Amino acid sequence: MKRFLLTVFLAAASIGGVSAGGLKSLETFVKTVKTGQADFTQVVTSPAREGQAPRVKTSSGRFEFSRPNRFRFDYAKPFVQTIVADGQTLWLYDVDLNQVTARKQAAVLGATPAALIASAADVQALQADFVLADAPDQDGLQWVLATPKSKDGQLQSVRVGLRTAGAPATATTTLAVLEILDSFGQRSVLTFAGFKVNPPMTAGSFQFSTPKGADLIWQ
Repeated sequence: MKRFLLTVFLAAASIGGVSAGGLKSLETFVKTVKTGQADFTQVVTSPAREGQAPRVKTSSGRFEFSRPNRFRFDYAKPFVQTIVADGQTLWLYDVDLNQVTARKQAAVLGATPAALIASAADVQALQADFVLADAPDQDGLQWVLATPKSKDGQLQSVRVGLRTAGAPATATTTLAVLEILDSFGQRSVLTFAGFKVNPPMTAGSFQFSTPKGADLIWQ
């Protein structure tokens, strides 16, 4: 479960009452928000076993990205862990295990939630890997349902919740919620708070060096 808290974000239907706002909001977000920072809370719910209640795990930390292809998740609670995509390599660092896992970024980030919110340069790039559909507005947010075109991965679907605020001429669209469902029935909900739009980013924000003494595993 600990490893799932770190990697669920990278795991590679029809809806009634559809509104027209979700896809437009996603397009605006991808086009106008080139860098971003936010705090996040992640709640992972595993399917209930026979005679038991569903298992729920909560983690939190800090998220930032620079479009395209660079992002960083720093998990602070309950375990200190890091995911960094530097444009070439995806790094996963588990502090407790003192272990770094590295993968070629292009091979793992196609049909993932990371592509939806941080990696893709435009909506057309997303549509190469996802079927995107408007979902009903809910809780003051505009929603998009993203279903991977490939049926071979672990990802079943992602719902993206976006918040648009301000006057029409100057409105800003930010990421509010991701709801990720995998093929094993595990659901992960990431809620973002204090979203900063287009803050300045340094090159060092998305660089990663394997800590001294840590095991490095290439996959």
